[in-house]
Amino acid sequence: MDEASFAVRLRAALDAMDSGIAAALVDLGLDDYRPRFSGIVRVLARDGACNISELAAATGVTHSAASQTVNELRLRGLVALERGDDERSRVVSLAPNARELLPAIEAEWAATAAALTMLDFELSAPLRTIAAELVAALERHPFRHRIAAAAKVLADKDIGEFRTALARTNPAAEPATTERP
Repeated sequence: MDEASFAVRLRAALDAMDSGIAAALVDLGLDDYRPRFSGIVRVLARDGACNISELAAATGVTHSAASQTVNELRLRGLVALERGDDERSRVVSLAPNARELLPAIEAEWAATAAALTMLDFELSAPLRTIAAELVAALERHPFRHRIAAAAKVLADKDIGEFRTALARTNPAAEPATTERP
């Protein structure tokens, strides 16, 4: 499998899993509910009201992604927003509508977790392990930096006039490291 088809197949696998979860949610009567909502809803149910930074950290997404998801949840009447301690922060809490949906959300979450465990038996290594290793590797060395390093060693016949642009990295975006070169 070449690199391009690998990326397409990885995206297709993630999309298939996500659409499977979405279909299960529809079967539970949650037609206007998206799979990505559950992480935030479950954190709020467990921890109570949180600000968006706390939700982002607890769910492993960016602040921007958490903010966008919270906004979608608010538009559906599933969360309430209040001003935080300063003008910029917002505190998010579950709305009564979301609390009513929690049993179905938790049932889907449990069934999905069991399905992932069953899927692991068909794979050469547990999917959670592979995903955790992938995330950790990309946190240590972002993929854009890996592309730049690879571009520096590829032959001109492979990348030609694009070498300089591909080999460039943004030093300001480089992760801090204490490792010696």
